[in-house]
Amino acid sequence: MPSLRVHLPAGTPLDLDGLRAELEVPEGFTPEALAEAEVAARAPRLPELDRTDLPLLTIDPPGSLDLDQAVHLARAGSGFRVSYAIADVAAFVTSGGALDAEVFARGVTLYAPDKRVPLHPPVLAEGAASLLPDQVRPALLWTLDLDAEGALVGTDVRRALVRSRARLDYEGVQAQLDAGTADEVLLLLREVGLLREEQAAARGAVDLPTPSQEVELDGSGRPCLVWRAMLPVEGWNAQISLLTGTAAAELMLGATVGLLRTLPPADAESVEKLRRSAIALGVAWPEEESYGAVVSGLDPSVPAHAALLTLATRLLRGAGYTAFDGAAPEQPLHSAVALPYAHCTAPLRRLADRHVGEVCLAISAGRDVPGWAREALPLLPEVMAGATRRASALERAVVDAAEAVVLQARIGERFEGVVVESGPDRGVVQLQEPPVRARCQGADLPLGEQIAVELVSADPATREVLLRPV
Repeated sequence: MPSLRVHLPAGTPLDLDGLRAELEVPEGFTPEALAEAEVAARAPRLPELDRTDLPLLTIDPPGSLDLDQAVHLARAGSGFRVSYAIADVAAFVTSGGALDAEVFARGVTLYAPDKRVPLHPPVLAEGAASLLPDQVRPALLWTLDLDAEGALVGTDVRRALVRSRARLDYEGVQAQLDAGTADEVLLLLREVGLLREEQAAARGAVDLPTPSQEVELDGSGRPCLVWRAMLPVEGWNAQISLLTGTAAAELMLGATVGLLRTLPPADAESVEKLRRSAIALGVAWPEEESYGAVVSGLDPSVPAHAALLTLATRLLRGAGYTAFDGAAPEQPLHSAVALPYAHCTAPLRRLADRHVGEVCLAISAGRDVPGWAREALPLLPEVMAGATRRASALERAVVDAAEAVVLQARIGERFEGVVVESGPDRGVVQLQEPPVRARCQGADLPLGEQIAVELVSADPATREVLLRPV
């Protein structure tokens, strides 16, 4: 599932360095970790298999240098063959070393509007381990065979040397597809992506195309919120990653050893809160429709729909990692994917993926899982949970601060909104425009009803917005 992306214009009055310090975000690497990374960058462990003949390409946001994945698609009889190269981080990071310890302490790459805090030192993440164009790199090469309907019928993963031919970005690829100038690989990405989306919808998966939230200046120079929808190609590219994650889960469950990304079904109370938010935003939610069907049918280019998609991420809060060894877990499913699923395609940015990749390599080759990877499995759920909490806290704080920036010049103004939470002391109101959700003074506010409110305060420093009924 994608994360909310927040972009702010230069000069936005937010103390992002202070926010990172408050959340104890690590800023630098230890000298020992940096020294190990420098040595590894010059002399990684290289595989014997050479697949540099495969014309892979990467598709990422503009300017990205930490490139985890490179893809190639081809027709195979009546079906398709997807070749997906994943950066081989284990070729550079030695288990038990200083760099490994530093990566375990971080867990994930953290993102803020001004900069990112990487999981690995840039010499690896943006250099020697990244699948940059025209560079020979060690990788985990997944070969995934699909039938004519896009269903997975064959899986193989092995280490190989690869070389990406091009670094593309989403907007450029979408423009080529829209203009009819895209090459065969990009046309197949669209074809396979659409087939996989159809399969996901049929099995009840939840498509959550999270928009980016941007603060811009309107015609009068006042900050306003603007929602940027994901491009279709971002969803098609994500389907390749999801396909690989489900293939990894299938391998690990068959061998009864591994690490899954799991999510139980959403509880009724959370779904009802989301329904009330939909009412607040004027989004239709027929009684007979499930939350998955409603969310998957939203149009991220519509501001109210984009806001509801952002709120829908709260139903994914039960997501976690489940390690197993010797027996399959009782609850192996990721309810949003509607299949067992594993994180394995972003090892430069997520610790768990390196270990999952190593487990899958061993299973595919019929070998024992390396001790360092197997021994880490029971530790990873807690490590990743902590890292994910920190990432979510940073993301939420940035969103709250951005909303406070937008509203701070409008204190005293009246807005229309709907009560989405009610309590003995205060509640929460979802404003219609701008689509901000904020605390509201007042006891036992009328749940689910539209009310007029006044903006009492909006403080970017504390990241708090407060309303009161009028």
